[in-house]
Amino acid sequence: MYMFQEQLAEKVRPFIDLVDDMRSIGIDKELPLPTIAVVGDQSSGKSSVLETLSGVALPRGTGIVTRCPLLLQLCKDRTVKWEAVISYGGKVNEFDEPSEVVRHVEQAQNALAGKGVGICEDLITLKITSSTVCDLSLIDLPGITRVAVKGQPDDIGAQINHLIRKFIKEKRTIILVVVPCNVDIATTEALKMAQEVDPEGTRTLAILTKPDLIDPGAEKNVLEIVHNKVIILNMGYVIVKCRGQKQIDENMSITRAIEEELEFFRNHEHFRSLLHEEKATTKCLATKLSNALVKHIKKYLPKMSTKIKEQLGEVKHLLSKLEGGPPLEPAEKRKYLIQVITDFNEQITQLSKGDIIVEENLFELMRKEFTEWMECLKYAKSHYHEVVQQVVDEYDQKHRGSELPGFTNYRVFQHVVQKLVAELKNPAMMTLQKIRDMVQKQFDHLSREGFKNYPYLHQVSKKKIETIQENQSTIVKERIMEQFQMEMQVYTQDEIFNKHIPKEGETAAGSDKDTRSKYPGLLKAYYEIVVQRLADQVPMLIRYFILKQSAKIVCSEMLDLLHRDDTDNILQEDSEIGQYRAKLLAQADRLILANDKISSL
Repeated sequence: MYMFQEQLAEKVRPFIDLVDDMRSIGIDKELPLPTIAVVGDQSSGKSSVLETLSGVALPRGTGIVTRCPLLLQLCKDRTVKWEAVISYGGKVNEFDEPSEVVRHVEQAQNALAGKGVGICEDLITLKITSSTVCDLSLIDLPGITRVAVKGQPDDIGAQINHLIRKFIKEKRTIILVVVPCNVDIATTEALKMAQEVDPEGTRTLAILTKPDLIDPGAEKNVLEIVHNKVIILNMGYVIVKCRGQKQIDENMSITRAIEEELEFFRNHEHFRSLLHEEKATTKCLATKLSNALVKHIKKYLPKMSTKIKEQLGEVKHLLSKLEGGPPLEPAEKRKYLIQVITDFNEQITQLSKGDIIVEENLFELMRKEFTEWMECLKYAKSHYHEVVQQVVDEYDQKHRGSELPGFTNYRVFQHVVQKLVAELKNPAMMTLQKIRDMVQKQFDHLSREGFKNYPYLHQVSKKKIETIQENQSTIVKERIMEQFQMEMQVYTQDEIFNKHIPKEGETAAGSDKDTRSKYPGLLKAYYEIVVQRLADQVPMLIRYFILKQSAKIVCSEMLDLLHRDDTDNILQEDSEIGQYRAKLLAQADRLILANDKISSL
């Protein structure tokens, strides 16, 4: 196993653990976390580097071997010989045999990406705790490919590029580019992708692999690259020599491979100087990566803390808009139902009294409609006067019956009054319908808002409101029809009538009132009385039955629900609301825990 002789500073572990813990509780769903993403072309030696760092063999082979992002969490613990936990897709498996890593990783990839050579963006997490590893976390990404092999989709290259960019585009990600020494570094796809998202090279570190395959004479070119003279990267370069296929076939242990790596650089004519510069060996790489990751975490920690607090505030605000949901205990649930219905009834009652405004001022809306009713009466009054005057003027030619000349039949004028008053029934019914619609709309709004989390209560209350409004409308229609039928009597108290007669029509002799020329004035006086009666009576009937009585009946029928035994059914929440609340609560828990962890540092 890989035995690190140099112990990393004690301050390294808490910061790496912090990010690992935040990722384990799902905080990466809320904001990007500082991490290291490993990128390289196929056969770049990427798997060999990760094997050396982790001390265990990882899946190998030709073509695409890494088919899902693999988060490798390495935790150094002197009290633990070796143990691992692999988690993916909601599954968690623990094991304590290093040789089982390949099987578990392949099993996870098959579960997520299917058997074959396809890829998947879902993350696999492999946590290794051992006394022989460094404190480090990094994500291994699929190797870059250009040509699809048998069984792969034609756009596999584009799929892999999309997946890699998804991880490395985040500014909080350190890009670890793996490049073989025996290729032209400037043409490698991995480095090109890194440069696209990190043009300044501030968060890219390159690993040069396979130094034993360099052509003689090319060593100086490699040294120039390592010394940052070809493609400048602020985080620099490290050169390593890991197990080759020959050593793997010969079952060379990783521990032995590390020993040979050190011997290789010590004895190399051109590269031995890199040991003193701490630019060679996987041991140097591990230390450099751990320190770089911790530095990166420290850099973004204040921003992460601020963002977490902001998001926590937003989540708490959203939760404040949602009710906590019904209690689980039956007795408490019943009390809760009583409160929910009582609150709704209180809203309905206040609305009927004009104490609250829902969307629009209901009483202002009703006043406008009743004003329209009054305007209708005024318009009808002018028409009424014209008709009466016309009857008077044409009486002898068109309306005179068996009476002698100079006499007038009272019934003729009574029928005129009845006919013209009857024409007001339709406008009265239209006023009723408009008021009913606006009252029902506002009742429905209170139902929707009061029971927005409880579809059963909403549907029941909405149905009751509709039925009650329909019944009350029928009653008002009957009362209005009765009012118009009473108006057909053409009646008022003499005292009231005399008060409305025009003063110029008043004479000492009562018989003078029976003269035909005075009929228009007399009938006008009577119509004023009719208008006053209808102007108030119709609105009062509508307001009383459609608003006041309807509100009272709705409250009474909603309280009847308390006599039922199916409280669970009545308080059944909307599934979307319940899921949304659960999601917000889980999010709040994650953010609170993350905030606590950051505060502890």
